[in-house]
Parts: sequence; C-alpha cells; structure tokens
Amino acid sequence: MNIIDDAASAIKAVWGDLTTPKEPTVYGGGGGGGGGFEMSPEELKTVIGLWEDELKKVVKDGDKIDEILADLMPPGQDEASASYVNSGIDSLLSLQKQNDSMRAYIEGYIEKLEIARTKTMATDQANTLRTT
Repeated sequence: MNIIDDAASAIKAVWGDLTTPKEPTVYGGGGGGGGGFEMSPEELKTVIGLWEDELKKVVKDGDKIDEILADLMPPGQDEASASYVNSGIDSLLSLQKQNDSMRAYIEGYIEKLEIARTKTMATDQANTLRTT
C-alpha cells in the first residue's frame, strides 16, 4: 500500500464513504408567517434521536482520530520523515479540533431540543387540562 492509499483509507475510516449523498428528512409542520415552525413531542423525539445518532458518529470519528494520532510514527529517523509526520499531526490536530467543536455543537443542540420537547409536552398537557 502506498501513502495515497493509506491517506484515503484514513479519511474513509474517519468520514465514511463521501460519494453517496443522503437526502435529509424534514420534520415539523410548515406554516409560513412568523419565521417559526411547530413540532409535536413525537416529532421532536424523532429529531432528537437522529441528532443522537449523529453524535455517536462524531464521537466514533473522534476516537478514530485519536487512534490515528497515537499510531502515527515516522517511517525513518531522518528529518524528512519527522517533518512528514509533524505535518500529518498538525492536520489531525486541526481535524480533532473541528470534531470537538461539532461534538459540542450537537450536544448543545440536543439539549435545546430536549428543552423544547419538555416545554411542548407541558403546553400540550396544560391545554388538555383547560379543555376538559
């Protein structure tokens, strides 16, 4: 295996097959108007589940980045080999920083969705009590 194949394998290990785009699923009712939308608690639960699945992937990717960083060693004791590995480490550290940022974003978003779901359920319950 050569360096390009190794790099391609590492990228595929971290990011998966990038050649097959996936169609996103849209949840919630459209209504236009005030720039907002509404979702039922069940729809919010589904969306939260999708984000939790994405979070698992991001965490798994972060673990792979850590493994690659731990295993990255110069092929020789010369300056060129050390320079090559140092460049790779710099790139992987940037990738790790992006992965950490994405992880924090997703965790925060899931938290906000959970709050919205709790509020929606409380509002639905209050409305049910008022109508009975």
